[in-house]
Amino acid sequence: MTIEINQISELRKKFDLKLKSINDTKELNDLRVEFLGKKGSVTLLLKSLGKLSPDQRPVFGSAVNNLRLEIETSINKKYEELRLLELDREEKSQRIDVTLPSRSKTYGGVHPVSQVTFEVIEIFKGMGFSVALGPEIEEDFYNFEALNIPPHHPARDMQDTFYFKDGRLLRTHTSPVEVRAMRALGAPIRVIVPGKVYRRDSDPTHSPMFHQLEGLLLDEDISIADLKGCLDVMLDTFFGRQLKKRYRASYFPFTEPSLELDIECVACSGKDPKCRICKGSGWLEISGLGMTHPNVIRAGGIDPERYNGFAWGMGLDRLAMLKYGLNDLRILFDGNLSYLLSGRDC
Repeated sequence: MTIEINQISELRKKFDLKLKSINDTKELNDLRVEFLGKKGSVTLLLKSLGKLSPDQRPVFGSAVNNLRLEIETSINKKYEELRLLELDREEKSQRIDVTLPSRSKTYGGVHPVSQVTFEVIEIFKGMGFSVALGPEIEEDFYNFEALNIPPHHPARDMQDTFYFKDGRLLRTHTSPVEVRAMRALGAPIRVIVPGKVYRRDSDPTHSPMFHQLEGLLLDEDISIADLKGCLDVMLDTFFGRQLKKRYRASYFPFTEPSLELDIECVACSGKDPKCRICKGSGWLEISGLGMTHPNVIRAGGIDPERYNGFAWGMGLDRLAMLKYGLNDLRILFDGNLSYLLSGRDC
């Protein structure tokens, strides 16, 4: 029995000595197989129990099991130590200095519609206008009734609207903000209203969400000449040259009289019958406008007998398409970063 116990003691010493020389998890796994594998030293000792007498087996078996548990514990502890060291070495070998400058572009790009919005706002600010903003989820009163569009008015059919169950809606134009501004600021007033609007429409020249900019000016003794002068300055400044313009009679329930404004084609000036921008007509529709209807002024809490004025609305997406030579509105919204970040020259 003494010989067998000595075997266990020698085996423990042998294991401890080899464990000290282990430097990585692969070597440690080989050591595990050497001592605890199917043909390992400890496993062979357990198999030798059958050669012992019945009274020797319990003592020897207990000693071998204790050795096995000690070896397993030591191996597991060593594994954790080695794994931490390996992770540390791996982290240091793959270390990235996050404070270094990026090798890609160090700047972003302003979206074409945002750029156009900023430019137009600055032009109107130079003419004394301030910016007014309002909710995109609007009440029927502000979106329709206050703009002289009562229930069952045929003009509602012109704007296929997104409604909520509670009767509210996604605004179909930014005109509701004009009413809110009149009620908040009174008259005289001159505001522009940029923002998103929503209609059930989607094709190369229409989007269910698009951007508009509307303007309102109310004061005493305002005329259409003031309106035309205002828009002439804005468009000539925006496109960087004096453009030919024409005003056509139209109809909008919130203005009287109502007009539509066309400008000469910014691409061909009417000289190319195959122009992809104006389709050979030489003209581009740019805005709806007119003298603000007395009912709208009254809905804004202002006396239409004392104050009159004008309003207009234009699509900022449309302006962006014209300025950057696009023939498909969807390119502005499909996330094409190679275009959006490249100075709009793709």
